[in-house]
Amino acid sequence: MAKLVWDQVGERTYETGVQKGVLYPMQEGGAYSAGVAWNGLTAVTESPSGAEASAIYADDIKYLSLMSAEEFGATIEAYTYPDEFGVCDGSEEPKPGVTIGQQSRKTFGLCYRTTLGNDTLGASYGYKLHLIYGAMASPSEKGYKTINDSPEAITFSWGVTTTPVSVTGFKPTATLIIDSTKITPTALTAIEALLYGDTVDASLPLPDAIMALITA
Repeated sequence: MAKLVWDQVGERTYETGVQKGVLYPMQEGGAYSAGVAWNGLTAVTESPSGAEASAIYADDIKYLSLMSAEEFGATIEAYTYPDEFGVCDGSEEPKPGVTIGQQSRKTFGLCYRTTLGNDTLGASYGYKLHLIYGAMASPSEKGYKTINDSPEAITFSWGVTTTPVSVTGFKPTATLIIDSTKITPTALTAIEALLYGDTVDASLPLPDAIMALITA
């Protein structure tokens, strides 16, 4: 049996950054609309919840533990957002240039990219594509302040809850991560052509479609 070795050259990896955000509003019927670029995205904080143990006792001892269902949530922060996100944030535009709030919020999907680095290639090592399905944005504060000698841009923030989608052979999920260092360049190119658009509009493929592309 080989002896374990730590921190070998090329194995000191890290993950950082957030970029290339794409919004996919959901249409009636459950299909996602064409993706639009989300400029000014500054942070996505993933916040899973649930998966808590509930102890069951019998014969005066701990008999077993039952785990509650796990849910996926997140917080999105940005300096701005696409016009198409308005309906996801409870806004409607009855007339050009006029926006009203407190409307029904629509479901959306989201894609963003984080950078993978290591000790030999730095930030050129690779990246991960994060896909979020069935997301709903909660109302959030918007703090407007006077301009002074140290001006700051307003940062918008939204809490997000999700509804999982089906995955063949697995439990439903609301999130999927694709590691560029672990799949073939051909599969990665095909997936990104869908996510970012190429000969067709950008779209959000469901997990089973992603698996099919990787298998092919």
